[in-house]
Amino acid sequence: MALRGTQQHSIIADYLRNLIRSKKLSPGDFLPSEAELCQQFSSSRGPVRQAVAALRSEGLISSGRGRRSVVLGRFTSESFDSIYSVTHWLRERGFEPGASTLWLGRCPATERGAEFLRVEPGSPVIFVHRVRSANGMPIAIERMFFPVDVGSHILNFDADNESIHDHLRKQGVEFDNVNRELSLASASEEDARSLNVEPATPLWRLHLDISDHSGHPVECTEILYLGDRLTLGMTSVRGTTSPLEVKLSEG
Repeated sequence: MALRGTQQHSIIADYLRNLIRSKKLSPGDFLPSEAELCQQFSSSRGPVRQAVAALRSEGLISSGRGRRSVVLGRFTSESFDSIYSVTHWLRERGFEPGASTLWLGRCPATERGAEFLRVEPGSPVIFVHRVRSANGMPIAIERMFFPVDVGSHILNFDADNESIHDHLRKQGVEFDNVNRELSLASASEEDARSLNVEPATPLWRLHLDISDHSGHPVECTEILYLGDRLTLGMTSVRGTTSPLEVKLSEG
């Protein structure tokens, strides 16, 4: 698989996010004008407007026809890499990420994993089972399933000290589309021992289905976070749709 170059509007959007994240732009400040961004990035107005629209949809700015874009009061959005990578997510929030690998190798695909990865249940996939930590404290259990053509790149990889996703991207694997589902769970005896908590401790269960730009599945993962360590936040702006879907299960 060939690596694709980052599109210009993504580069501009990342630049503007970093200005907000680093507090070089404070709440109430104006974004650089379209003309300034066009000149800085040698860009036409199209990519600049795409970048501004992305920030508006994330709740970072308020903008409208005929007026300058203004930075809103809180930075709550995630970079795309932090959506699927625990390592990136922790680093962006000022924590030192850690991992302790309990298993890395071939295993039979689970029914849910097989459905997303488009293989037969019980077919071989590459399985990674890790305890994730922040500043040396365990915070989550991570179970990752990869198709063999993707996961074969990590069979001899040091999953304790390096980012699996960064390594796979260097091998040409693309992580472009992520579907996340969050639900509640209770710690099993095995997971409770790994997290140093009591069995049945409340956990957040985060399920991720990840595919490349063509829709080909590259990863199916479940992460169990300690219930008292995770807070969810989201900013919404009128005139945009929310990326969050809230579903009510049947009674």
